[in-house]
Amino acid sequence: MASGDTERTGNVIVISGPSGVGKSTICHRLCDGLPAEFSVSVTTRKARPNEQHDRDYRYVTPEQFGQLKDGGDLLEWAEVYGHFYGTPLRAVKEAVGEGRAIILEIDIKGCMQVRQKMPEAIAFFILPPNSEEQARRILSRNTDAKDVIEQRLAKADGEIRFANESGCYDYFVVNDDIDDTVEQIKKLIAAKN
Repeated sequence: MASGDTERTGNVIVISGPSGVGKSTICHRLCDGLPAEFSVSVTTRKARPNEQHDRDYRYVTPEQFGQLKDGGDLLEWAEVYGHFYGTPLRAVKEAVGEGRAIILEIDIKGCMQVRQKMPEAIAFFILPPNSEEQARRILSRNTDAKDVIEQRLAKADGEIRFANESGCYDYFVVNDDIDDTVEQIKKLIAAKN
């Protein structure tokens, strides 16, 4: 390191929100617009048609997931709609240790677990502009059965309330326009550093 340089410290950036608010799109745009990388979670659910192994998720069996969880290899984990999701701890520690920012797309319980282990994480909760737009976005994915869509929409109000009460989010951001939302998040991250 040249004299006068300061060592960069990596950031853990958490993105949460109910279904249909654009979390995945925001995460990928942040990776493109920041020097950041997306944390690839492990999950027991099947891949959606547009998803790729090791890009969107690492798809594992329930047995493999249990081994990771029981071995202390997950920063956080949760069961969501009957499937397990978790963040590999080693990848996050490596990124932060090397001065890189890493983005986690996780739920509220996951954010609470991250806050316990990494209180310096910067946490965002993404809100829909309104319930009609949220429903439109979920339906446009055309990947879930009708009962799952209804379950996701019914759960959204409770998730928003729980996020407010949890105290683990630094910022609540309404995703009305994806470009504006990403720019707003980038500015808030820069202000925290």
